[in-house]
Amino acid sequence: MTVMEVAKRLHKNPETIRRWIREGKLPAQKIGSQHFIEEGDVAAREIDDDATLPTRFTRTFWGGPMPDWAAAVRESRRGH
Repeated sequence: MTVMEVAKRLHKNPETIRRWIREGKLPAQKIGSQHFIEEGDVAAREIDDDATLPTRFTRTFWGGPMPDWAAAVRESRRGH
């Protein structure tokens, strides 16, 4: 699979895929100027992305749910 195909499948930016390749997080083979990624490695990455976050990222220190800051900012910018 090419970088663009992997990016579409994982819903990521192609530059994120290239960074993962540079960092060794995603194995790839370079042929000419293009990287090619095995489908099995992409499937393994999909499973990793579905992993649940640790509790410290989903709950506040007092035990309540973590606020959705992205939604709050989006709402505050509506109509601007």
